[in-house]
Amino acid sequence: MSDTEIAAEARIARRIRFEREVRSWSLADLAEASGVGKATISKIERAEMSPTAVTLLKLATAFDLTLAGLLLRAEGAGERISRAADQPLWRDPESGYLRRQIFARPDFPLELVRVEMPPHARVTLPAASHVRLRQLLMVETGALVLTEVGVQRHELRAGDCLAFGPPTDVTFANEGDEVCVYVVFLMRS
Repeated sequence: MSDTEIAAEARIARRIRFEREVRSWSLADLAEASGVGKATISKIERAEMSPTAVTLLKLATAFDLTLAGLLLRAEGAGERISRAADQPLWRDPESGYLRRQIFARPDFPLELVRVEMPPHARVTLPAASHVRLRQLLMVETGALVLTEVGVQRHELRAGDCLAFGPPTDVTFANEGDEVCVYVVFLMRS
């Protein structure tokens, strides 16, 4: 893990604790609202544990935020220009995927995220993470299999776009031997 990723993890830890405390929630309150264990939340807040993408989504949703909104608050950003060098990076410790928040502002309804999914990696995100969002995904390089659990499996290649359907658990999988890069456009509804 790079120094930049370690610093980002510390900022996320502080922000999660801040969001919990500003609501006057105990660890138990946040655990109940998010479905994440108290011990896990405590370790995350002390930066003793790197949260997975699923865990961060659950915590963000409990705070009524998107993942980008939580990360944006952790970074303290909000400029109109999103310089490449300043775009927050976060690596999921479980799948190894690298997420770049290209653009997000609390006062702007559109967010843009770029993900690099390592070969043979997968992550399943809960339906609650995109209940109040409209999403469009475009594969830049490689191939991605997106499965809307219980609904449909989509095999996407470079240049393919997919508009997300009704909220359901979604699995993103790179079944190939090369990195898959995709961009997600998110709009709050």
